[in-house]
Amino acid sequence: MEAARGYRSCQVPHSQPIVAIVDDDQAVGNAIEVLMRSIGLVAQAFSSGEEFLRSPELSRTGCLVVDFDMPKMSGLDLHNNLSRSGKTIPTILITAYPSDEIRARALQAGVICYLPKPFDESDLLNCIQSALDRTKGNRGAH
Repeated sequence: MEAARGYRSCQVPHSQPIVAIVDDDQAVGNAIEVLMRSIGLVAQAFSSGEEFLRSPELSRTGCLVVDFDMPKMSGLDLHNNLSRSGKTIPTILITAYPSDEIRARALQAGVICYLPKPFDESDLLNCIQSALDRTKGNRGAH
């Protein structure tokens, strides 16, 4: 099964993992998406956790950049939801309202980076690089 999928992905463009950005502020989502693409990554922005969970890109997501403060489902809820369903996607939590309590909860839940807005582009890129390295490591393990 694994080998068959490998062969198929050779013919499928964009077989590399995607960076999914989930932020209800479309301007932020789009800005991060443009930044990811500018360094050669495949990225897609989603406006809610629900939209991301329904997306066919879910299985290809190698890194998740998610806003904490969203209506209905917070970024941390989304991360926990994925973890419970057995999908461990390295997650970067961004927030305009940083707090020590949320940071502690996020890191305890396994979020790999916690970035208060406005964050430095290079900080975000470093987090994404380590997330994608982690994904590659997991894919290589049998």
